[in-house]
Amino acid sequence: MSSSAKLKVIVAGLGNMGRSHALGHHKHDGAEIVGLVNRSKVELPDELKGYPFYTDFEEALRETKPDIVLVATYSETHADYACMAFEAGAHVFVEKPLATTVADAQRVVDCAKSNGRKLVIGYILRHHPSWQRLVAEARGLGGPYVFRMNLNQQSSGDGWKSHKALMKTTPPIVDCGVHYVDVMCQITDAKPVRVQGMGLRLSDEIDENMYNYGQFQVIFEDGSAGWYEAGWGPMMSEVAYFVKDVVSPNGAVSILSGMHPDSDDIDGHTKVGTLRIHRTSGEDEDVDFPGEPGHQELCDAEQSYLIDAIRNDVDLTKHMDDAVYSLQVCLAADESIRSGKIVEL
Repeated sequence: MSSSAKLKVIVAGLGNMGRSHALGHHKHDGAEIVGLVNRSKVELPDELKGYPFYTDFEEALRETKPDIVLVATYSETHADYACMAFEAGAHVFVEKPLATTVADAQRVVDCAKSNGRKLVIGYILRHHPSWQRLVAEARGLGGPYVFRMNLNQQSSGDGWKSHKALMKTTPPIVDCGVHYVDVMCQITDAKPVRVQGMGLRLSDEIDENMYNYGQFQVIFEDGSAGWYEAGWGPMMSEVAYFVKDVVSPNGAVSILSGMHPDSDDIDGHTKVGTLRIHRTSGEDEDVDFPGEPGHQELCDAEQSYLIDAIRNDVDLTKHMDDAVYSLQVCLAADESIRSGKIVEL
């Protein structure tokens, strides 16, 4: 394939994330959508209505022979779909979490490497300039760190319906937690060594073996300590639902949460608005980020990153390994909640 030829793309899973990523490829000069895949018919934006539609992933893969497969289906299918795509010769973008087990996540990474294909995982915050600044400022303070982070979502109607569907396989602390453990790991560079979690089922509308509220604590090799909390549902409070705070011996870096009036607003989950940098010397600084990218712009950036990685043969080894690592921490938290025991990593 010449460097100027458009990369043929199929998108599997047409929920919120799948539609957004498909729109990213629809607008990209280097991509051509050759198929959209969903198990059932769904309402699509006008820009996507003209593309071939499939209800069977393997049929779409076989008939379109894509260069890129974008997997935005439910988590339990991520590993199998990704590996099928690699074996068919495609590069892959997988929404987070990469898989539902560490073994499956590693299987996907190994399959990408053995087939010589690129794998990008949907860590959207890595592409956000404001979050990049937060990581850089926190690293500049020096550790060890205390990480205090949460994302609770008061959902109802279609939002609660979507959350209940996700919770058939994946609890909130895993689905959302991988983002924020990834941020912790980017800041400290130290390995997580111990995880303890707590969780509670707050609704009889979800399966008896699932919980819609959870929190965990993680200890790192350098002594850093992290806390993360996530809850979904109509019962969740919108008071202190968005905390993003990093503390070190030399000060703190915090997102001021006043910019986030609605816990179920998908754009509000990534926006920083204002970053407060506090130093023990008494020098406090508020950094504003006017004109931050919205959710769609960030999805566009993720797909541009994938295409650039393919075109320029970018080494994604650390990116892939980091995805497995953050998933391992969140799954250890889930194990701790279910067993009532501390999990050593």
